[in-house]
Amino acid sequence: MTLNELFSVLHELEQADKLRVIQFLANELVQQPHHLFQSGASYEIWSPYEAHDAADKLHEMLKAAENK
Repeated sequence: MTLNELFSVLHELEQADKLRVIQFLANELVQQPHHLFQSGASYEIWSPYEAHDAADKLHEMLKAAENK
């Protein structure tokens, strides 16, 4: 089963079953060793600070929604 097929099946589930899937996946993640970050390494993060293009796009979308 591909990931897209799985997403399609998950989309059709009832809310209670979706919550059970979330709980199952959270438990799986806790039990598996994870090495997402290396000690002492630095990682770049995104910040909305000075994201002018994103601000302009959001402003356009808000104006369009306001005019509806």
